[in-house]
Amino acid sequence: MTYGAANLNDDGAGAKSTLASTVYHQLRDDLLGGALETESKLRVEWVVSKYGAGASPVREALNRLASEGLLGRHDQRGFFIMPVSAAELEELTRTRCWLEERALRESIAHRTAEWEEQLVLALHRLGRASRLSPQSLSALNPDWEKAHRTFHRVLISACRSHWLVGFCDQLSDHAYRYRQMANDGESIQRDDFAEHRLIAECALDGNADGAVQALIDHYQLTAAMCMERLKQGEVSKAAASAQRARR
Repeated sequence: MTYGAANLNDDGAGAKSTLASTVYHQLRDDLLGGALETESKLRVEWVVSKYGAGASPVREALNRLASEGLLGRHDQRGFFIMPVSAAELEELTRTRCWLEERALRESIAHRTAEWEEQLVLALHRLGRASRLSPQSLSALNPDWEKAHRTFHRVLISACRSHWLVGFCDQLSDHAYRYRQMANDGESIQRDDFAEHRLIAECALDGNADGAVQALIDHYQLTAAMCMERLKQGEVSKAAASAQRARR
């Protein structure tokens, strides 16, 4: 998350910055959405060709994504897409619960009438959005995802620390990547709106312990669903490899 403002008066810097930002957002969306194969190399020349920008803004975008942990970087060998794994998902979920517990407790402790109104509105909008895409029932609806992200952001927005909110945002990005790749799992049934409503109701009542527990349960259930899909994918890959070996 960037907190500084760009200097728009730099000679020639504005156009370069705009191009780099465009490539950054497009590539970031593809990385988070699972449109690019994990662990594959990401050559500057390929990114230049795919996203229609020069080498300089592409390198700037790649370095920015690497600093956020969405890309890895080998010395002298360029960039690669970070792999996904059950171990990383477990660590990510654990760390996210740690940070968001603190952020949520602080947010509840320092809540205001405006924060309460924003949270009620965010929950209402989340409830009105369809979770699955009308075009594909196996894909998340972008409108739902936007409302979902807003709800969780509003929930911790009164914590009085833009640093903490920023760290939580970064972890949320990585969690979204896993949810997209694992497609949230399909074998475990859940009422996701009821989960969000419980979190909001506890927060609005000033019940920090209840809100934190509901939030942690929510994240851990999502992680369990993603973990199941990851394991299914690993089994499928192993079976495919064994089949190729027998040919």
